[in-house]
Amino acid sequence: MDNNKILLDGANWKKLRFYQKSEALYQMTFVFCERFLPKYGDRTVDQMVQAARSGKQNIIEGSEDGKTSTEMELKLLNVARASIHELREDYRDFLLSRHLHLWDNNHCRYEGMRKFTVAHNCLDDYEPFS
Repeated sequence: MDNNKILLDGANWKKLRFYQKSEALYQMTFVFCERFLPKYGDRTVDQMVQAARSGKQNIIEGSEDGKTSTEMELKLLNVARASIHELREDYRDFLLSRHLHLWDNNHCRYEGMRKFTVAHNCLDDYEPFS
């Protein structure tokens, strides 16, 4: 270890799997809101897009702050986690308020989505917007 170093080595947040997923979640949420929610008069759109954005941006900020403060890194990553859980609940509310079926692991399409997710997780050289 270099004793003359002031900053810690931080993780490259672009390569973190949870950052990559949060980036995809933000993009999908933006498209979802444009397509399925009213453009005006519904604060849910702002809330969902902001929660998705907050999840992504707090991972970046936490990773950068982690170079000087592990405590701040953990706090910001927790904010990111909480934002994504908030967004998850918004999606759940969307389905339930429209009397749409919430899939569980017994649903006929669940296995296909799980396989898609596993395949996506196997991508090793993901470089978003480098």
